[in-house]
Amino acid sequence: MKVGVDIFLTDRSIQPVQLGEELEKRGYESLWLPEHSHIPTSRKTPLGGMPNAPPLPEHYWRTVDVFVALAAVAAVTDRMKIGTGITLVAQHDPIWLAKQVASLDVLSNGRLMFGIGFGWNREEMANHGIDPAVRHRLVEEKIGLMKALWTQERASYSGEMLHLEESWAWPKPVQDPHPPIILGSSGGPKAFDALARYCDGWLPVGHRVGFEQLAGRVDAMREHLEGAGRDPSEIEISVYALHPDGIDWKRWGSLGISRVVLDLPSAPAEVVVPLLDEYRPLIER
Repeated sequence: MKVGVDIFLTDRSIQPVQLGEELEKRGYESLWLPEHSHIPTSRKTPLGGMPNAPPLPEHYWRTVDVFVALAAVAAVTDRMKIGTGITLVAQHDPIWLAKQVASLDVLSNGRLMFGIGFGWNREEMANHGIDPAVRHRLVEEKIGLMKALWTQERASYSGEMLHLEESWAWPKPVQDPHPPIILGSSGGPKAFDALARYCDGWLPVGHRVGFEQLAGRVDAMREHLEGAGRDPSEIEISVYALHPDGIDWKRWGSLGISRVVLDLPSAPAEVVVPLLDEYRPLIER
């Protein structure tokens, strides 16, 4: 079982360089960072789009740019993997995003895991000109366009919503054919369709579901993939934002989960670093 961490890095939290150095010397396998471009103050969409959700924490609108932060981490580490947890693909220009992903994979010597998601904050999407009703299809096409840029010398793409004329684009990713595309989602038919068609891994949020509920979703995911003609063993399962208390490694492992990502508070170094020591026995175990 691989053990990584996730954290909202902000202007008030521990900074990327120090965090990367502290994680690597303690043997953590990976670091995952979320992103939000901004949070409209209207707050029409509840946290996660869930009814009766708690107030949105301030760190959601203080996040630093995920690619800038991960590049800083990559520069001071050699072994630890770095992941976007997750990139809000619909809100990005796919040609620029393909360049950012490929560049970071090159600069990190092939250590990037490209976590993606559909997004939940409808007013945030609207400010980017995105209709939430079509975001699932839009994300699929943007990923398709990016895959073309990563894998073709003369890249082109033609979909229902996006078109790319034949183009040159370098660098190409170090990883062949590209960094693993890992879908952050609690599950459901649309998510499982995406897993079957264009993803390499699944990243459900651990603290939102109990073990039994997640076990049921893993079974549903595998059944869905088999029905779509995709081998479920091709999908690596990681559990994101898991609270470290009471982890039963054998139970998680029995589901075929290969990575747990422990949730760190968005806090200064004097809070975060002692937690890295506190959680370190989980790696050794």
